[in-house]
Amino acid sequence: MKTQDYIEREKKYLAYNYHPLPVVLNRAEGCWVWDVDGNKYLDFLSAYSAMSAGHLNARIQKALIKQLGILGVPSRAFYTDKLGEFAERLCALTGMEKMLPMNTGAEAVETAIKAARRWGYRHKNIPKDQAKILVSSGNFHGRTTTIVGFSSDEEYKAGFGPFDGGFEIVPYGDLKALERAMTPDVCAYITEPVQGEAGIVMPPKGWLKKVQEICKKHNVLFILDEIQSGLGRTGKDFAFQHEIGAPDGLILGKALGGGVYPVSAFLSSAEIMDVFEPGSHGSTFGGNPIACAIGLEALDILKDEKLTERSAELGEYIKDELRKINSPYVREVRGAGLWIGVDIDPAQISAREICEQLQGKGILCKETHETIVRFAPPLTITKDEIDWALERVRSVLSV
Repeated sequence: MKTQDYIEREKKYLAYNYHPLPVVLNRAEGCWVWDVDGNKYLDFLSAYSAMSAGHLNARIQKALIKQLGILGVPSRAFYTDKLGEFAERLCALTGMEKMLPMNTGAEAVETAIKAARRWGYRHKNIPKDQAKILVSSGNFHGRTTTIVGFSSDEEYKAGFGPFDGGFEIVPYGDLKALERAMTPDVCAYITEPVQGEAGIVMPPKGWLKKVQEICKKHNVLFILDEIQSGLGRTGKDFAFQHEIGAPDGLILGKALGGGVYPVSAFLSSAEIMDVFEPGSHGSTFGGNPIACAIGLEALDILKDEKLTERSAELGEYIKDELRKINSPYVREVRGAGLWIGVDIDPAQISAREICEQLQGKGILCKETHETIVRFAPPLTITKDEIDWALERVRSVLSV
């Protein structure tokens, strides 16, 4: 079969909910992938941060295969030897007291919503069914009907209503608007510390610290979605560490699964997590031994291979080099660590066209919101590989 044959087969049998670049991948190793025609590409997307440890990481594979030969998915109906260890390690790394394991990022977000609401009723004495959660404009937290219901992007919501409500959108980065929205019925503010899907949007400096102060003042939970930004992506283990000690709740996913398995978690204090009791929440696959073995190895790799430090150092290098490019297409280069957004002037060229040209040069990345090109390679990438990529980026952006 040829490239177009594979593409046409997907188009015939799959719902059209993605708009992929016209490349058909069939092999990967480290930071590189190959298509069915044998062409080699440098991965500059890393599956939206899920592939932070690189494709088919040998240590992740070994942990997966070893656990597959011992115990798979017994469900949470029984204790296992791996879950407690995974929870302990993740709590130690994040500074949290307890965690609730899930599979996908969206599931972890839903868990945070349930925890926040129940905490609001039991600890803040909010009247029944009146709890309100504040969210940010430009947010992206997943694709469930609850989550898209509080999106400010109409494209995500169109045709999926009615939505359950209970959310209020405040402008991202606007402290005064957040303060005005703090009514007695607000139980939580859930936001991304850096907005990924919106285009690597950075908040004003000092914003996280001020938000935490406002939330504490009004007895409101401050919950951060670090599904994409966590585990070294921004040059810190977690993006919140650029400004604060810890939020009240933390949502993790993507890189936690080592690029081979869906692993996510919601973490918080004992007071907040203890609102759950048997029967109130669960997941057949959440916290299974395979997930835990992979998650533990992903945490070991983060530390052993100093991926956070690499992200900080190499991310600054890429940003500096990108800003040196004299390009009529680029309006701004922004980001933190190995998570960089290149803002493209749509009057000159589309971000999609830039991505397609980069594909032709051997680099795979993806546009977001039509005007942003995201650069987010695996954290295992080398400086030589980055220089190889930058040479090709310059040839596309320079005129």
